[in-house]
Amino acid sequence: MQPATKKTNYITRDGWEKLERELRFLWKDERPKVTQAVSEAAAMGDRSENAEYIYGKRRLREIDRRVRFLTKRMDELKVVYPSVQQEGKVFFGAWVELDDDLGNLLTYQLVGPDEFELRENKISIDSPMARALIGKQVDDEISVSTPSGIKSYFISAIYYKK
Repeated sequence: MQPATKKTNYITRDGWEKLERELRFLWKDERPKVTQAVSEAAAMGDRSENAEYIYGKRRLREIDRRVRFLTKRMDELKVVYPSVQQEGKVFFGAWVELDDDLGNLLTYQLVGPDEFELRENKISIDSPMARALIGKQVDDEISVSTPSGIKSYFISAIYYKK
């Protein structure tokens, strides 16, 4: 689901490569297989009650929609590479280690909205947490408004390569 607000057009190199792999897979592998399956299903005769044909056509529309989205989105994206001047401060692409009030250690990478993945500890640069972190240094304290109230964190480490 796409957020209602305007997305940042930044992406890390890893994120770009992931989108590129998805686009290549859909266009070169998945679409030809589904097209072949639809052709075979169409050759069986009556298409109105042919589940394989109906499902295949639906899947082709989904693939084409995703390919159009990826192609258009990738034209808008700008790959951001960390620079030496960023060392010691939090900017796009940084990995940040945070200590919360309970002594828990949290690690996040600030990435573009097209590549955020909470299971991989990647948060969108557009998120409240990331916005609070931008420009901060080690030992700085940040406060983030969450649904359960305001939470405070201390930055314990910043690095740009995992």
